[in-house]
Amino acid sequence: MSPSPARIPGIRRLFPSASTAESLRIGELLRKETVGGILLVAFAIVALGWANSPWAESYFAIRDFEIGYEPWHLRLSIGAWAADGLLAIFFFLVGLELKREFVSGDLRKLSTAIVPIVAAIGGVVVPAFIYLLITAGSPEASSGWAIPTATDIAFAVAVLAVIGSHLPSALRIFLLTLAVVDDLIAIGIIALFYTETVEIVPLVLALVVIAGYGLIAQLYRRFFHLRPTAAWLVLLPIGVIAWALLHASGIHATIAGVLLGFTIPVLHGKADRGPDAGPGLAEVFEHRFRPLSAGIAVPIFAFFSAGVAIGGAEGFVSAFADPVVLGIMLALVVGKPLGITAATWAITRIRRIDLDPDLRWADIVGVGMLAGIGFTVSLLVAELSFAAGSEAHDHAKVAILTASVVAAVVASVLLGIRNRRYRGAHAS
Repeated sequence: MSPSPARIPGIRRLFPSASTAESLRIGELLRKETVGGILLVAFAIVALGWANSPWAESYFAIRDFEIGYEPWHLRLSIGAWAADGLLAIFFFLVGLELKREFVSGDLRKLSTAIVPIVAAIGGVVVPAFIYLLITAGSPEASSGWAIPTATDIAFAVAVLAVIGSHLPSALRIFLLTLAVVDDLIAIGIIALFYTETVEIVPLVLALVVIAGYGLIAQLYRRFFHLRPTAAWLVLLPIGVIAWALLHASGIHATIAGVLLGFTIPVLHGKADRGPDAGPGLAEVFEHRFRPLSAGIAVPIFAFFSAGVAIGGAEGFVSAFADPVVLGIMLALVVGKPLGITAATWAITRIRRIDLDPDLRWADIVGVGMLAGIGFTVSLLVAELSFAAGSEAHDHAKVAILTASVVAAVVASVLLGIRNRRYRGAHAS
């Protein structure tokens, strides 16, 4: 009888066992994101229905109504406020989650981080390549290459939480880690490729304010004698100023959310430990802002971004003649799972890492398909890629919504089958 792969010298497992604390945190995150994912879908459906109803003009009038203060570059439409302002809350939590993963999560060690990192890269490169291949004959369409590279962590996690009650916890952690790295790549793409001009003075001022924000966040208890529940009240207005300055600089304002999230300490300092230390600042921020992000910010963004006039069944069918639609559809539904699965297989062969005995490659394909749910970040990139109101702009959104639904359905069927098998194995 040959030894199991886990016992062969030099062979490591793809998914190391998670600690109890990590598993509990992942479980709590899954429960929160389930509600957010349901609201996200509900708001998008309402927006689509309204935008294609006899009252469509009222929807677009509300979305395009401008409010704000012009001298600070803050006179924006309500739709832009949702994309640039409310979505910054979502990206703040992404930054916080990234910081946690790098400091105390699965990304703190290269040996455990290398697989989801490479998988995320594969899930970005392959969809982008497929999109560019399909749109090669249209230079204007090629500007949307980054649209299918993103994963909607809230939507994907919500689907997994609903249909994956008996799937191994390591697979859930892999999806979250993969999605977090995917978001980091998407943030980098937005910052590098969707910034046309940069105003130096507002940018420098924004970085100074962010540095001050980070200083207070790190030393709030030791030097400022603030409790975490009071510190966030001090930091919130400073964060808003940093956001406004970064917006004025020309860099997409959601990047401010990520940078601010990175400054928050996720572990207690030596002077702050002990039985009476209470929750850390990262826990307080997550407790305060995750419900706001999942329950209000992201659904409202989806409401104002997903509302496109399809033009009935005929308009929906005719949209598929556009290479933008075909490129996004194939990139998300085929490119994402192909890129993630192929990259995972390649790195496991190169690094001599074996699957956990409880897992099969069908599970990895299912997670890859879940990652094909683009939605929130893909809609944001579509806003940045094409001029508002253009045919490519509307068609891109139709493709994102359709592909996300297809990916969610196919992933639900595949992982649902796997979930029943795991449930049967646990019952026997």
